[in-house]
Amino acid sequence: MIEAILFTLGLGGICGVALSVASKVFYVYEDPRIAKVEGLLAGANCGGCGYAGCSSAAVAVVNGEAPPNVCILVGPENVSAIAAIMGSEAGTAEPLKSYNNCQGGHRATDRFVYQGLNQCSAVSALYGGKRDCQIGCLGFGDCVNACKFDALCIGPNGYPIVDKDKCVGCGACERVCPKSIIEVRTMSQRLLHLNTEDDALAPCQQTCPAEIDIPRYVTQIREGEYDSAVDTIRERNPLLLACGRVCPHPCEEYCRRSIEDEESVSINQLKRFAADMEMNSGKRLPISKAPDTGRRVAVVGGGPAGLSCAYFLRRVGHNVTIFEAMPKLGGMLRYGIPEYRLPKAVLDWEIEGILNLGIDHHTNVKMGLDFDLGSLVGGGFDAIFMGVGAWKDYKLKIPGENLTGCFTGINFLSAIGNQEKVDIGKRAAVIGGGNTAIDCVRTLIRMGVEKVYLVYRRTRKEMPANDVEIVAAEHEGVEFVFLAAPNKVIEDESNSVAGLEYLKMELGEPDASGRRRPVPVEGSETVLDVDTIITAIGQSPDTAFRTPGTRMEELNLTRWDTIDVNPDTCQSNVPYIFAAGDGATGPALVVDAIGGGRRAARGIDLFLKGKPVTAQNRALLSQRHIPESIFTCVPGVGQSKRKPMPELPVQERIHSFIEADLVLAEPDALEEAGRCLNCCRLCYDPDKQSNAA
Repeated sequence: MIEAILFTLGLGGICGVALSVASKVFYVYEDPRIAKVEGLLAGANCGGCGYAGCSSAAVAVVNGEAPPNVCILVGPENVSAIAAIMGSEAGTAEPLKSYNNCQGGHRATDRFVYQGLNQCSAVSALYGGKRDCQIGCLGFGDCVNACKFDALCIGPNGYPIVDKDKCVGCGACERVCPKSIIEVRTMSQRLLHLNTEDDALAPCQQTCPAEIDIPRYVTQIREGEYDSAVDTIRERNPLLLACGRVCPHPCEEYCRRSIEDEESVSINQLKRFAADMEMNSGKRLPISKAPDTGRRVAVVGGGPAGLSCAYFLRRVGHNVTIFEAMPKLGGMLRYGIPEYRLPKAVLDWEIEGILNLGIDHHTNVKMGLDFDLGSLVGGGFDAIFMGVGAWKDYKLKIPGENLTGCFTGINFLSAIGNQEKVDIGKRAAVIGGGNTAIDCVRTLIRMGVEKVYLVYRRTRKEMPANDVEIVAAEHEGVEFVFLAAPNKVIEDESNSVAGLEYLKMELGEPDASGRRRPVPVEGSETVLDVDTIITAIGQSPDTAFRTPGTRMEELNLTRWDTIDVNPDTCQSNVPYIFAAGDGATGPALVVDAIGGGRRAARGIDLFLKGKPVTAQNRALLSQRHIPESIFTCVPGVGQSKRKPMPELPVQERIHSFIEADLVLAEPDALEEAGRCLNCCRLCYDPDKQSNAA
């Protein structure tokens, strides 16, 4: 009996020693954070996160292979708790949603007959697919089969349709799509995405400086989904009311409808139609925002670039404060564009909607005078955006241009926009051929000036102003004096303007801009009988903000006095300073400034998150065109006339500053939207007009 007990004890001791040794030799350490993280996950083991279960997801989080918000079912509180366990920040914790970027489907032509497996992966392996379009949807529904939440289906036109209410953003569809047509993204990722060479883009969208998805919003208008159209536009452009009135719509120059038909789709009028529908509805559409990040950004300048940058930064969760030198926000939209083109009440309504996102602002404060870079950095701002515009007018540098009765274009328009009293005479000459010059002559007409000349050193063909504005000025009685170069201002006995002497010109060889250079004709001096002269020949930024002896003095400028930035990220040589708009590019279109503000917001967002401030991994399109998308003919398009823009009769509009250009009526807007061919890179609908009838 004793022997048995001793044997058992000995055997137990041997086993204990063996187990002790084994535990040392075969010891597997499990990070205690894994259990803590798993305890905060949903415990559903649904696989929606892309991992086998919650345990696998927790291991991925601890190993740095998945973010704290990997679980599609938990709320922000648990995400923040997981982030705290990992010693990191939760980030925006935005929900992921699936998006289909192809609306071509069956429209794309086939290169060959495919008789293999009915799977996207299979057909993609054979020369990239059977269709001519190399990036478009293959239509066999691998993504639909992969979705465990019944959030996808192949629509009647042969491309997947996403049910956003059912989509949980698990990414299963994205992982199986061989063409990257299905993408799972957060709202912030979509807002800050820049066009790339391999995106599914129509020529008009490739041309738009704001990169608006034009075919999508025009289709939404055609289908009566006006709110959705506004949301689509606002995903790229927060100033749709203003742009719908003042944008020269470069997108329309590349509209495929105009290749075979007489005129392009009236894209900009449709944008204004949708925007005005919201404004006149008596309610504002809700604008979603990401959760606060706690980061602060100072936006210097409340013009279109600054407002755009502030809007996108706020939507992705950053706190923004705008500092504006003028009495009100708006920049050139308010002080450089006359009331008859952009009513101040409309601009106020649009800016109010942007500020309602929770953006602070201060007006009548000028950088370098009321505050400086040091006060912004010391005040806790993590990054600074410079949207200072180009407010300094060029001078003619001719004798007499400082006499009483002489103005510069922006100063003149700013004074009018600020409702200041401006003393003008009865006969005026405006010098220049751009939009500012046209705005000046049309403003003078409305102020009751008896005779208004526009003096330009080239011909009408070379005028950079919008053609529709030139035509309107002609109708309103402006007299154009072409091939005329101002030589000096004639002075009267009271040191005031008594006339403008100019030299007649003739066109020589083309200059660097491609336009023929004007050459003076000797002995051709001619005098215009005027008592008011406005010079509108261009602007440059005012660089007074570069206070000597400060870090701001280190900010690199170009030879044109614009802020030198990386064009893809808008970052300057001072890492936390970004810039866009006229202050970085020189005078350009409003829509250019808006696009620049969004691009800068993307760069700032990367900087604030501690990521490399670089362009996207894929090659940026940067307003270039995808060669295969530029057609020379578009077979099968039925003829359809463009709806003319309604406008006030000349005799009604020239006696006041009431808005001259009106909005399309709803039936006309629907018919005009029906002219859109719903293009992408290669495919289009041959005749949408018949479908819309």
